[in-house]
Amino acid sequence: MVTQIDAAERLLNLLIALVNSRGRMTKEQVRASVAGYADAPSDESFERMFERDKDTLRELGIPLVTVTDPGHGDDIGYRIDLETYALPPIDLTAAELGVLTLAAQTWQDRTMRGDTARALTKLRAVGQGPGETDLVAGLAPRVRSGGGAFAPLLDAAQERQAVRFTYRAANTGEVRERRVEPWQLLARRGGWVLVGRDLDRGASRSYRLSRIEGAVRPVGPPGAFEPPGQAEVDAALAAWREGPARTATLALLPERAEAARVRAVTPPPDTADLLARLRDDEGTAGLLAGRDVVHVGYRNAWELAEELVGYGDAVLVLDPPEVRDHVLWMLAQATGLAPRGGSSDPEVARG
Repeated sequence: MVTQIDAAERLLNLLIALVNSRGRMTKEQVRASVAGYADAPSDESFERMFERDKDTLRELGIPLVTVTDPGHGDDIGYRIDLETYALPPIDLTAAELGVLTLAAQTWQDRTMRGDTARALTKLRAVGQGPGETDLVAGLAPRVRSGGGAFAPLLDAAQERQAVRFTYRAANTGEVRERRVEPWQLLARRGGWVLVGRDLDRGASRSYRLSRIEGAVRPVGPPGAFEPPGQAEVDAALAAWREGPARTATLALLPERAEAARVRAVTPPPDTADLLARLRDDEGTAGLLAGRDVVHVGYRNAWELAEELVGYGDAVLVLDPPEVRDHVLWMLAQATGLAPRGGSSDPEVARG
């Protein structure tokens, strides 16, 4: 039995056929030669299918033009305007292409990964050639997947439509439903944060996507709220900026956790005494062997811990204890060894 071709594959087949057509293609030629259109059970069904696909191509910015035979006004065909569709020459410097490479590496969510990879491949084809990303070699920033919440929240933010979801508070472990006007999705230290207005609390809030449980569902019609001003967004993110500047001391495996290494800062004066005590202690001296000691700045212990836990055994937190406790708590949660919630996991997202 022949497998039915889905709409996305049929649309791609149509685009390929139109791009490679020497002149134009009539509807009859499309139906006879483009894979996917033979699935239409009737002429009316084919007409609806073809009209939808034409509209989709144009919405994507593809210059689909209609061509009428000069001698027969009712003989209509279609083609792609290749001069408009072709990518113009792009002169990218090594540094510019390197930055684009880092940006593409940042997007690890499955909803974005394929698009960024294809875009980067096209840009490399018109760039300076192999080796031009050496300026950023060794740097690989990562933004972890937003899970199933990412795509519906992104759609809702674009449509200005309220949503509801179940959220687990960090400090108490309380799990309850939230109704939120989604404003923006921001990448913060390796994870995704939703910024919006909590409709039940009547105030701006920010939420870690990693703490959303279950499905995100729309509430009410699109266009239900106006985009926020910058002052409102800043207020929602205030929790992420709270706290004095502090320094954490980490022990890193060689050539690992490069994104943490590039954030290295000058250590505080008392760090030498701390390292001396750790090396004199039989329980910790072995852990430091073969590792590089690096100091990174931070303001929020929970935020830094969520970034560091993604490196696994490549990072050991030597100081301060609060960051180390957060990391251990998160690892225990991931392995099912700790109860949900707990006082060692303070709420930062103000959810």
